Amino acid sequence: MQALLVTIHDVTPALADPVRRLWHMCVERGCVPGLLVVPDWHGEWPIERHPDFMTWVRARAADGAEIFLHGERHDEVGLPRTWRDELRAAGRTNREGEFLTLGYDAARERIERGLVRLRALDLDPIGFVPPAWLARAETHVAVRDAGLAVSEDDGRVFAHRSGATYRSPVLRWSGRGALRAYGSALQARVRWLAQRQTAVMRIALHPADLDHPVTAASLRTGLHTWLAARGASTYQRLDAQSGTV
Repeated sequence: MQALLVTIHDVTPALADPVRRLWHMCVERGCVPGLLVVPDWHGEWPIERHPDFMTWVRARAADGAEIFLHGERHDEVGLPRTWRDELRAAGRTNREGEFLTLGYDAARERIERGLVRLRALDLDPIGFVPPAWLARAETHVAVRDAGLAVSEDDGRVFAHRSGATYRSPVLRWSGRGALRAYGSALQARVRWLAQRQTAVMRIALHPADLDHPVTAASLRTGLHTWLAARGASTYQRLDAQSGTV
């Protein structure tokens, strides 16, 4: 088995233009990406107040895009980190790890609230991805208990209905400054050389990837290269499998 899973993160009306640009880049290459929707980006962009954007998201779901809940607000406002949390998040996020510090109950509450909001807008999420892939193990239990099919961290995809765990690296970029941009472009090249035979590979696209010309160019190249080598698959198809890879 070889699967390639492509998703667009940070789907919010606050970032509507780059989200649409990423969508078109995928579709032009024959790929329908999953959409990771944030119900209230940074507590300032409730999706219910942006009907035009949500009409666009629903149309993409009708086109076959798998919908995921991607936190409730994405950022960590009001959630203090311990030194252990700081170590886990070091270099990985600029205070955007909303589920980094949450135990089961708090994670379940946010997941349930987010699901209610998405379903009220006629979206049917199949899974949950914590912002920056940062969460405790209890979060993935909460996802399963909420009845969702899949969740993931930065190294694995959890298919809750089959009980399978798939080891899966993530190709991603960072346009936050020149050093990170060039470093992530180099990492993208190394991942192709070292991991192109990986059974389950993920490509995670973020609107901010388009902020720097180096990451934007590397992203286009990476999408073309990986999609030419193996067509995009879906999480639903992966969840239908059994066993651990």
